[in-house]
Amino acid sequence: MRRLDIRIERFPIRGAFTISRGSKTEAEVVTLRLSEGGLTGWAESVPYKRYGETLESVTGQIEGIRVELEAGASRADVGRLLPPGAARNAVDCALWDLEARQQGLPAWQLAGLKEPKPVTTAYTLSLDTPEAMAEAARNAPGTDLLKLKLGGENDLDRLRAVRDAVPEARFIIDANEGWDFQTLERLAPLCADLGVVLIEQPLPVAEDHLLTRGRYPVSICADESCHTSEDIERLADRYDAINIKLDKTGGLTEAIRTLDSARSHNLEVMVGCMVGTSLGMAPAVLLTPYAAFVDLDGPLLLNADRSPALCYQRGQIVPAQSGLWG
Repeated sequence: MRRLDIRIERFPIRGAFTISRGSKTEAEVVTLRLSEGGLTGWAESVPYKRYGETLESVTGQIEGIRVELEAGASRADVGRLLPPGAARNAVDCALWDLEARQQGLPAWQLAGLKEPKPVTTAYTLSLDTPEAMAEAARNAPGTDLLKLKLGGENDLDRLRAVRDAVPEARFIIDANEGWDFQTLERLAPLCADLGVVLIEQPLPVAEDHLLTRGRYPVSICADESCHTSEDIERLADRYDAINIKLDKTGGLTEAIRTLDSARSHNLEVMVGCMVGTSLGMAPAVLLTPYAAFVDLDGPLLLNADRSPALCYQRGQIVPAQSGLWG
């Protein structure tokens, strides 16, 4: 019989993390452990405030299926017992880790995926004044791919300031639904000239219908608009790319389905994250061989990561046998 352990943990953020919807100073995560036969699989998830999730609601969802989990529920069972979201992510990824340890195989092999290789991750700059964002860009830890949180009146000034500070860098812009259509029409051509390679979720979800795939010189990526594989067909003629986050899909199992669907529609894939520790990033690393863009910098934004942790070197995630997960 399995044993389930659920904990709430908090990891201070270096400074503050600010987007168009607000700011926070710590990563609040739900850590789940499933133990069976002397082995333990574990995982981490971050409740999505944008969708009404809280630490209490996520732990409550998991507690609600404790009996089934401890009786041996499978990943397929969990997909029926829980909706997509942070609770299912923690359970699904803990089950992947437990199975990998039980079989003595890496999780990427169990999942039928390519072996992850060193990959460049974006580094996120919080929404701030142009001067502060330029300074943050100069101090970024060794990557040439920066993700700028935007969504304010002076966004073009912010972008130009960062461009001047790091003229060789490439940029992902993330407005977190903070632009309107007129702003997108005005800024997209200018973004292309300033080194932007991707614009993430510029419009509110309810305004997706205004978008047309291939309309702009910079690819437009769905984030808040895309949760699971069921969303792909609806978005395929509007967006050029999708951002897969395991806290949206509800774990690695559905993330793989979402990846497969996106590729079948010739959409570019970005693998993203919430602000969390290496434990939250590790399952998402399995998708990176298929991604055009990787944004798994959560641990770099923290004062301190878990131990063991993923290996970050000069802007790259370097897969290592640390025993962390999978």
